[in-house]
Amino acid sequence: MTEPAVKTVDRVARIMRVMAHDAPDGWKLADISRETGFGKATTHRLIGALVDVGFLYQDDASRRYRLGINAARIGEAARQQELAHRARPVLARLAAATEDTVFASLREGSSAVCVARAVGPFPIRTLTLEEGDRRPLGVGAGSLALLAALPDEAVERAIGRNAAWLADYPGFDAAVLRSLVARTRRDGYALNEGRIVSGMAAVGVPVLDTEGRPLAALSLAAIAERVGGGRLPGLLADLRREAALLAAALTGATAGDTVSCSREESPAP
Repeated sequence: MTEPAVKTVDRVARIMRVMAHDAPDGWKLADISRETGFGKATTHRLIGALVDVGFLYQDDASRRYRLGINAARIGEAARQQELAHRARPVLARLAAATEDTVFASLREGSSAVCVARAVGPFPIRTLTLEEGDRRPLGVGAGSLALLAALPDEAVERAIGRNAAWLADYPGFDAAVLRSLVARTRRDGYALNEGRIVSGMAAVGVPVLDTEGRPLAALSLAAIAERVGGGRLPGLLADLRREAALLAAALTGATAGDTVSCSREESPAP
């Protein structure tokens, strides 16, 4: 890459870093110029090119600039890739310890996305999710763990937005989801007792930052008898331990500073 090209890339990167800062009303050209230190002509030229490729857009009414859809797509892909990278060793340990299938999911809007999966050696395998699969928030153990970790208003917003999508999942209407959220918050873990695939069960916990906000979820799926009864406390202990380690890896905190689930007690066997 030639020196002028390198200089242009550096300038574009500086503009994008400015645009990434929170500005509810958007950014004026003069503000971007001031923050980057570029002249207005240079700033206008670079912003115009970024608008052309969809990384920025200009509001017609206010004439202010915001991040565009292609920037959002790159951001979503980056989040998925980072979580998948961080989660793979976590899932490998869980799959080895439990011998079952384990998943890592994250929230995107009103959906949960499976970003990584590891399959344990137990002969009967539960492959209910592929990497990249999406479900409405609340459908499935990991997805339910994410939903229950949100504030009440966000829960209601997700349920409302997913009304049509939930019709594809019998037994997951709004009333059921509210009940499942309440139970998950009370118990400190999400449980799916064959609601998606008969005879298969799953348990999930959220991965929370130090403020209690959901970063991701870890879940385990197996035939029903391997999830219930006396085995459940041990599965939860494994999931919570790895959730704390994953939270620390994602936030840069220590495992003791992060919150792995909303309630630390394991259920009585």
